[in-house]
Amino acid sequence: MKEGIHPEYKETTITCVCGNVIETRSTKKDIKTEICSNCHPFITGKQRLVDTAGRVEKFKKKYETKAEKPQVKKKQPTVIVKKPKE
Repeated sequence: MKEGIHPEYKETTITCVCGNVIETRSTKKDIKTEICSNCHPFITGKQRLVDTAGRVEKFKKKYETKAEKPQVKKKQPTVIVKKPKE
């Protein structure tokens, strides 16, 4: 390996918002995360929505079924038929 081109690999701690702390090695110092292996919904089986700036509500509004939406009647366009001149 060439000298002087690789970043420093040092001891670090990864801290999750659930309180889990993982000791490991990385090029970054003291990493903070929102979801770890202890609180991830795929592993725990519990659904936990992390809503950032109303994205969940925006998605639900966009894809709600027609039965849930209020029905709005559209005005029918009027059709004018012209007879050809003879």
